[in-house]
Amino acid sequence: MKKNYLVSHLKYWALVLLAFSMTVSCKRTHGKLSTEQSVLVKDSVSRMAINIAADISKKGPGAWLNYFEDNPNFFMANEGQLVFKDYQSAKTFILNTLVKNIPVIKLRWDNLRVDPLTARLASIGADFHEDQVTSGGKKLSYDGYFTGIAHYDGHGWKLRNTHWSIKVPNK
Repeated sequence: MKKNYLVSHLKYWALVLLAFSMTVSCKRTHGKLSTEQSVLVKDSVSRMAINIAADISKKGPGAWLNYFEDNPNFFMANEGQLVFKDYQSAKTFILNTLVKNIPVIKLRWDNLRVDPLTARLASIGADFHEDQVTSGGKKLSYDGYFTGIAHYDGHGWKLRNTHWSIKVPNK
C-alpha cells in the first residue's frame, strides 16, 4: 500500500513539474530584440549585402564563397529547385564551372529588405539586376528577386541559405 501511495505521489509531482516547466518556457520571450539591437542587425546585414554586390562586381562570381556559410547547413535554391545542397557543392560548382563560363558579373540590389529575427539571424530580400559576360564575350542581363537567411557566425555575417528567382521579361 505504501509503495502505491509513493508511486502515485511521484507521478503527481512529475506532472506538476512538467506543467510548470511548459508554462514558464512558453511565456518567455525568445530572443526579442531591443530597438538598438534591431537597428544594429539591420545595418550590419545591409552592409554585408552592399559588400556582396561590390565584391561580385569587382572580383567575379568566386567572391560568393566569401559570403556563403561554410558548413553543411548552407543550401541554395533557384527557381524553386534546390541547386546546392551544401556549401561544398556550391564551392565545387562556382570554382569548376561558374567562374570559367561567366567570369564577369555586375550585381546591383534594389529595394533591399532586412528583417532582424534575432541578434544572430536576419531575413534578407531584394530585387536584383545582374549583367553577366560569358567567357565567349556574350552579354546577358537578368532581373529577379533574392531571399535568404543571414547568420552572424561570431566573426561576420554569412548567408545560411538563399533563393533566387528570375523575373519573366515583359513581351
